[in-house]
Amino acid sequence: MRFHILTIFPEFFDGPFSCGVLGRARDAGLVEIVLHDLRKWTSDVHRTVDDRPFGGGEGMVMKVQPIDDALAEIAGHGGGAPPWRVLLSAQGKLVDQAVLQRLSGRSEIVLVCGRYEGVDERVAQHLVDEELSVGSYVLSGGEWAAGAVVDGVARLCPGVVGNADSTRRESFTPLGSGTLGVLDFPQFTRPAKYRPPRSPSQCWEVPAVLLSGHHGEVDKWRRRAALDKTRANRPDLLPAGEVPGPG
Repeated sequence: MRFHILTIFPEFFDGPFSCGVLGRARDAGLVEIVLHDLRKWTSDVHRTVDDRPFGGGEGMVMKVQPIDDALAEIAGHGGGAPPWRVLLSAQGKLVDQAVLQRLSGRSEIVLVCGRYEGVDERVAQHLVDEELSVGSYVLSGGEWAAGAVVDGVARLCPGVVGNADSTRRESFTPLGSGTLGVLDFPQFTRPAKYRPPRSPSQCWEVPAVLLSGHHGEVDKWRRRAALDKTRANRPDLLPAGEVPGPG
């Protein structure tokens, strides 16, 4: 899997992609991440990538020309199918696990990082395959979103995560047809009983079923707990007929 990231701040990614699962995947050659400085495709002395918006208003808008030239050159370097081109912006469709799963089927992806007040709409209309947003909030730039998308997609690629089952049994795994997926079940580890030093009269205990060794009962508890947590924190993930009650 090869990712191209088109950005005006390539140095932003010096740290995030060098550690953890993604760092190991890069070292093993399972994932390739190529950073492209958008200013390379400018022609003026100031390497300008933005300009004032037509119609007036606050802020600056990223220009179409540097992005067009950059995408054309990146596509020209590939020997096979053209890369899938994604514009990351607050105006895009929301990314969810299904989107990441779909993107993981691609061999090459270009992520265009928006900045400033936005990106010339002609980029979304004519130059990319889709426009995506990582949430209903505004970030200072698409670099934050690009990091999240690269990590979320890469971990679904074969060999990146040591135990592939861990990517199939986690938050947003569908329960069945018609569901968007639920949150992961609560996790616990040692000690089984914990007394917080500042409140020694309290004792926080792990649910007894998890200590029972009865795998069937553990599985049932985990499913129920996952549904309860989804109902409490993300009820939008469940169809109305499948929203569980307490317990």
